[in-house]
Parts: sequence; structure tokens; C-alpha cells
Amino acid sequence: MAAPKLSRSTYVSRNVGDYATTLQMLGLDYEKVEDLRYGTNPHQTAAFYRPVGAPGVIGGMTILKTGKSGLSQTNLEDISYALNILKFFREPACACMKHVNPSGAAVAIPGDTVLSVYKKARDCDPRAAFGSVVAFSVKVDAATAREIMGTFVECVVAPDFDADALAVFNDATTYALNKSIRIIRCGDLAALPKFVGDPVEGYRTIKVLADGSLVVADPLLTQVRSCDDLKPAEAESKELGRVRSTVAATPAQKRDLLIAWYMNISVRSNGVILLKNGSSLAVGTGEQDRVGAVEKAVWKVEHKYAGTETIDGAAMASDGFFPFYDGLEVAAQAGVRAVIAPAGSLKDAEVIVRANELGVAFCHAPERVFSHH
Repeated sequence: MAAPKLSRSTYVSRNVGDYATTLQMLGLDYEKVEDLRYGTNPHQTAAFYRPVGAPGVIGGMTILKTGKSGLSQTNLEDISYALNILKFFREPACACMKHVNPSGAAVAIPGDTVLSVYKKARDCDPRAAFGSVVAFSVKVDAATAREIMGTFVECVVAPDFDADALAVFNDATTYALNKSIRIIRCGDLAALPKFVGDPVEGYRTIKVLADGSLVVADPLLTQVRSCDDLKPAEAESKELGRVRSTVAATPAQKRDLLIAWYMNISVRSNGVILLKNGSSLAVGTGEQDRVGAVEKAVWKVEHKYAGTETIDGAAMASDGFFPFYDGLEVAAQAGVRAVIAPAGSLKDAEVIVRANELGVAFCHAPERVFSHH
């Protein structure tokens, strides 16, 4: 990746500098890849580093087509979180990322193509998908490329591209709107850790606090490896005794619960995913209260794009427990029929009893997956 030239007229006078030495002092052996177009905002300088000797899925990616300028920090973050969703799927899958949250994502079910999966991911929230980063788990073909070029997209990231697809992406005459689209080939997604117990050396997250202090943490992984790990919720209370979810999830609902859980790992908390037939219906993200996240997701389906799809029969994943059953009620009244969420609330037993009353299959996940990115 060739480093783009930074225009000093649009940046602060202080350069981001070369922090390889600083990182080495922290025991992190990194090398600088390039200066970035900007950080989160145009007045913030930024640079991109990768581990020495291990270019990685993102650090070793290849720019096949550059835009009018290089990548920004937000582009890289969107790429990272999109690939963090797609790493769980070998079948065709697509994530549209906008401001480090998925505006939509989809996984192929029987009969789907790469093109149809892209359309489902985009059309979850086509307004939010305008100017997004679009990522795929598989090779992109020409038909999908033509569909992508029909609207404005910042970057397309995939493990590979057909030669005909690259020709479409480079056709600035036919697709003038997207003449500056960036096309990027990433590394093998199977290299990324997914499950608790996978090797995490070199994958720890680093948060820089306001005074320069650092928090170094293990990556967010899950213990949920397959539908077999989706167990009916159980809890106990003095008032209710031992209670258990009595509504059985169908095989299709279990598949959707698993997909929604994997997607929700890369949603800013408090976050929920409404999902049906392998495709997200709406993402409720960044709320301070859980019922608010559910209300936001339901509102998007019922009002923002009313008539395109219904929630009836959908699955929902919640990244944290339900402190009360009000969030579950909102989801059930909208048509959700299967839910996965971690345990941990003092009112878990009451939530399970209410789920049974509402006819909702309720599974407890083995961990919380808050993402405060």
C-alpha cells in the first residue's frame, strides 16, 4: 500500500509522527504502513501500523483500486468491524458498515447468490448504506460489482475479485458516481480468532484514554460455536423457583439466532440485531438503555422502510441481559419469536416466564458481548 501524500493545508501542523519506537517500548513490535488521509475527522492526522512479520488480514491487504486519496482511520475501522462479522461464515456473507456499525448484514441461505446477499445487506437500511464500506466473505463477481456501482460506496473489501468484477469497478465512464471507489483485497478471514480458546497473541485490543493511559485487553471472542450451543434459558428466584424456557426454537430460528449473535458482537452496545432468513432487518445500536435499543430496531422496520419486510417470525440477539422484561415485550409485540441474550439479571426468572407467556423461544448465551468501540 503506497502512502498517500498529506495536504498540510487541511491538517493540523503537528504530524502524527512515527510511533514504532513507542510501541516497541510497550512490547509491541509494529511497523508503519502509511500515513492516512485523516483520522476520524479531517483535521486529525493519523497513521496505520501493523505487526512486524505478520501483515495479517488487514495489515497485509492489497489496494487493487485507489480513490482520489488514501484511506482514513474510519475506513480502516469499518473494514475491521465488517471482517470481524464475516469471519464466522464460510458461505457468502456481506456486511455494510457505516460509522463503525453495521447498517445491514446478510448470510446466504439456500438459493442465495453473492448478489442477492449483497442486496439484502444493503437494503436493511439503504439510506444508511450510502457511502458505506461493503465487505464480503467470498470472491466478488461482476453481477455484484455492477449492483454496487449503482450507488455511492467508499470501499469494497473481499478475499478476492473476478477479473470481470475489477473491470466494472474501474469503469469510471459508465459509473461516474463511484469513480473514486476503493477496491481492497484482504487476507484469509480464517486467520482471525473467533472462539474462546483460539490463540489471541497479537490480537489484543488497545484503548488510549484521554490522558494517554492505555488499556490492553483480550479480543472479544465467543463461546457459541454452533447451533448446538444455543440452550433454552434457565434461572431461579425465591418467588418463582427454577424456571426454564418452554418454547422450542425451530431449526431456522436457531440458524438466525446464531447469525444474529455473531453480527451483534460487532455492534456498539447497547445493541440488538433483528434478523430473519439470514438477513438483518434492523440494527438497534448505541443506546444507553436496552429497551431503547429494541425500540430503535423495531421503529426502523416499521417506519423507516415500512412495507419492505415484516418482523413477524424474526429472531433477535441482545448483547447484554434484559434487566426487566419490557425490552422482550417490545420485541414480541412486534413479531419477534426467538431471542438470544446472556443471563445475569436479578430478574432472569421473570424474563423467562414472560417469554413463555409471549410464545417466544428464549436462549441464554454463555457470555456478554458488549462492544464499546
